[in-house]
Amino acid sequence: MSEDGQTDLTDLWQQRWPSFPPVGYKLRDPYRDVWVRFHSLPESKRYAEDESEYTVVLDRYNTVLDELFAGADVYVITPLWTTEAEVPSPHPVTEYWQSLLVEDDPDPEFRTYCHLFAVRRPWRRGCVDELLRDIADDKVAGVLITDTRMQRIHHPYDGGADVFLTTSEERDRIRDRYADWLSKHPSGL
Repeated sequence: MSEDGQTDLTDLWQQRWPSFPPVGYKLRDPYRDVWVRFHSLPESKRYAEDESEYTVVLDRYNTVLDELFAGADVYVITPLWTTEAEVPSPHPVTEYWQSLLVEDDPDPEFRTYCHLFAVRRPWRRGCVDELLRDIADDKVAGVLITDTRMQRIHHPYDGGADVFLTTSEERDRIRDRYADWLSKHPSGL
């Protein structure tokens, strides 16, 4: 990605999500008014045990992703977490966006860097199923899928997805549409 492309992505992020880095777990509290969490399996079961359950997991991820991004391009942002500031080699289809010092510990062994890589692609149901399955199995974490204006974010994790929308009204509409996929916990977690 060119330096201009990196700057453009960073500017887009800062316009929509100011003061917080593009790290999924850091967004929930400051943006609670536009956040909703959907669970991947009935009764908030965390991990799929057979192919029929993987079918449910992927269907739920893709149904919400279709709702957010059908007919549009998306950025798929994947992190690589290290204790080194040096940028690791990206996956062949992604491009380096930026690095963040997430945990600044005086002891270098405990510093944590998040190196973000992005790829722009047209959204089609199933186009990231391999990645979503790895997320569901906790092999990959911290992925963000967002529209090219970075107005909506889908942050899948092992057990569900945190979704950030443009307004609380939009959040309420999508939350109500998939109410059976919500946690029964009062906090929504």
